[in-house]
Amino acid sequence: MADRVVVLVICVQQNTRGGKDPDRWVFRWAQGGRGEMTKAPISLQDLRRRIYRKAKSEKAHRFWGLFGHVAKKETLAEAYHQAKRNGGAPGLDGQTFGDIEAGGVERFLADIRTDLVAGTYQPQPNRRVEIPKSNGTVRKLQIPCIRDRVVQGALKLILEAIFEADFCPHSYGYRPRRSPHQALAEVRRSLLRRMSTVIEVDLANYFGAPGQARRFQRV
Repeated sequence: MADRVVVLVICVQQNTRGGKDPDRWVFRWAQGGRGEMTKAPISLQDLRRRIYRKAKSEKAHRFWGLFGHVAKKETLAEAYHQAKRNGGAPGLDGQTFGDIEAGGVERFLADIRTDLVAGTYQPQPNRRVEIPKSNGTVRKLQIPCIRDRVVQGALKLILEAIFEADFCPHSYGYRPRRSPHQALAEVRRSLLRRMSTVIEVDLANYFGAPGQARRFQRV
């Protein structure tokens, strides 16, 4: 036992601006704080994969600290790039992607993160647009400003990994890496297995005028 050396390591969760960051850990030697080693932060893709695996393996697990992941620079940056790829008209404030890039994307995202961490972020009203339909009615859209689109996208990036674990394997609507063509391929495979019954449920005017009865159509 005389030639053995026992090293005590203390693991401390380091806070940023008073908030908890579960992915930032500092390991310090017990001798006077020397020999610091900081754990490298995991990427957004790895984070989403870990959240998904946890939700898939433990159905009753309740997640905590998700807001810290939403407000991360990496999450907000990816949400901005996705919003830009989707394009779309500006919101009620009239701000475009060109305006943001002229002023600096990093500064734009830093301002959002500051408001999120401080708890002062407030979404702006949506811009309402009516698109005429072939049957004489209109399709009502509400377009959020780019700032709110980024925050909504950041929330989606984190929460989507949790809810994806609970979806049915045969569900294809509005899911990542799934397309209508894949849904049609699944229908063809089902027909080859002699499955011939199709049930479609479509909600009609669910978000209509206040007090209007909710109804659904079944074909």
